[in-house]
Amino acid sequence: MKKLIILLALGLLTQSVHAQLFSKERLSNLETFDAKFLTWGYFLGLNSYDFKIEYKDELGNTNTDVIVEPTTGFNVGLIGDMRINRYLNLRLEPGLYFTQRNLIFPRIGDEIDALREVKSTYIHLPLLLKFSTKRLNNWKPFVVGGISTSLNLSSNEKNPEDNSLGQFRTTRVTNYFELGFGVDIYLYFFKFTPTIRGVFATSDELVPDNNPLSTYTSNLSSINSRGMFINFTFQ
Repeated sequence: MKKLIILLALGLLTQSVHAQLFSKERLSNLETFDAKFLTWGYFLGLNSYDFKIEYKDELGNTNTDVIVEPTTGFNVGLIGDMRINRYLNLRLEPGLYFTQRNLIFPRIGDEIDALREVKSTYIHLPLLLKFSTKRLNNWKPFVVGGISTSLNLSSNEKNPEDNSLGQFRTTRVTNYFELGFGVDIYLYFFKFTPTIRGVFATSDELVPDNNPLSTYTSNLSSINSRGMFINFTFQ
């Protein structure tokens, strides 16, 4: 599913760029749009989250300790864009991100006990710098990067129940850095922007089980979210 999403997004980007480069139409849409100091918009998109897991016992067969199965989630949010100069913009993109990751512990024989569903509803708050090229006809590529933090509304960090009662616990707040690319497409009435962005957590999200010898978390040193966002922006 993740590969299909990437291929579809790249197809849209390629098709849009091809249409703008080789179309005979050379009239510029929204000619004064980029001169505005502040612009607003909203985005819809898809996400796929994973976990990078570090183990305490690096000499053991740690590759089978935990298997992470990502699923495809949904994003929705707002955009505030501040123009710094012709090629640089500062962006705030608060959004609501719904996702789920399935953790499988192969060393646990029972199929039900071996599966833990980690459902997350994030309020995601990125602060990004957007570096754009010169506008060509009605399109303009860019790269974007920055930092972000998220508040997990589904977090069970304070839950006294742990994996012994079926609860895999993660922290409520996570910090990230982000990097991505996209293209602004200037249509007649609005600007449409498809983007692909990777996010990488810089803070540990593991809440260990109460029992230090727990089969689930005793060999886990840290877990860090990694994710890919495909967003479609309308401004």
